Amino acid sequence: MNISDQARGPEPRKPAGEAPFDPVRTARELMRVSGEAALATLTENGFPFASLVAVASTPAGEPILLISRLAQHSRNLAREAKASLLFSAPPQTVDPLTAPRVTVTGFVTAKEDNPDLRRRYLARHPEAAGYAGFADFGFRRLEVTGGHLVAGFGRIVDLTAQQLLGDYEDALEVLEAEESAVRHMNEDHEEALSLYATVLLGKAPGKWRAVGIDPEGIDLRAGRDSARLWYPERVKTAGALRKVLADLAKEARSRAASG
Repeated sequence: MNISDQARGPEPRKPAGEAPFDPVRTARELMRVSGEAALATLTENGFPFASLVAVASTPAGEPILLISRLAQHSRNLAREAKASLLFSAPPQTVDPLTAPRVTVTGFVTAKEDNPDLRRRYLARHPEAAGYAGFADFGFRRLEVTGGHLVAGFGRIVDLTAQQLLGDYEDALEVLEAEESAVRHMNEDHEEALSLYATVLLGKAPGKWRAVGIDPEGIDLRAGRDSARLWYPERVKTAGALRKVLADLAKEARSRAASG
C-alpha cells in the first residue's frame, strides 16, 4: 500500500459516515489513546523480554515511559536501548485479535529531567504522582524508528517514523501555548470537554478532562477511558487553536440540541 502522501498527517474529520481507512491516523491514535503498552526489551542472553508499562505521549506522539531502574526492563535497556512497544485498542468483540494494534520500534532514551515529559505523563496518569519523584524512577522517551500496524484483514501496513509522529516546526506557537490551553480548558470549559467526548466521539458520560493538546487534536481522559478528537484541519497559531476548539464546542452543542 502506498501511503507516502499521508506522511503529513490525518485527513480532515468527516461529518457523517465511516471515513476511509487511514493507517497513519489509526496508528497515531492508538499511540496517543492507549494508556498501557507491552514493552519488549532484550535480556543479557538476547531473548525478548515483555513487560506491561503505562505510557503517555509527547505532543509529537513519541511514547513517554516512567520506569524504575530496579525493573528488569530497565536493566535490559542499560545494555541495549533498542525496544518496541505494542499498543492495542480494546477489543470490540470476544476475539482480542480483531482489535487494531501497532508495534512501534525505536531506542529508549536515558533518564530525562524534562518538566514537559513529567507534566504530560502525570496528566495522563495522575496516580503516578506518588512515586514519580522517587530517585530510582525516571522519565524516558522512545525515539521512534518505525512501526507495523495490524488493523484487520487487508489492513497490515508498515509505517515510517515520519508517518507515526507529527512534524510541528511550523506550529511552535501552539506547542508553547499547550500547557496554558490544557489548564484553561480544564478549569473553564468542562462542559465543552464533555460534549467533545460524548457527542462528537460517542463516549460514555464522565468527568472528561484534557490531558494534551497539539496542532492536530486534543487528547481527553475520564477515569480509565480516553479518547482523541482530531481537528478538521491542523492549526499553527494560538488564535487558530482557540477558534477550532470553540467551533468544535459549537458543533457539539448543535448536535446535542438537535437530538
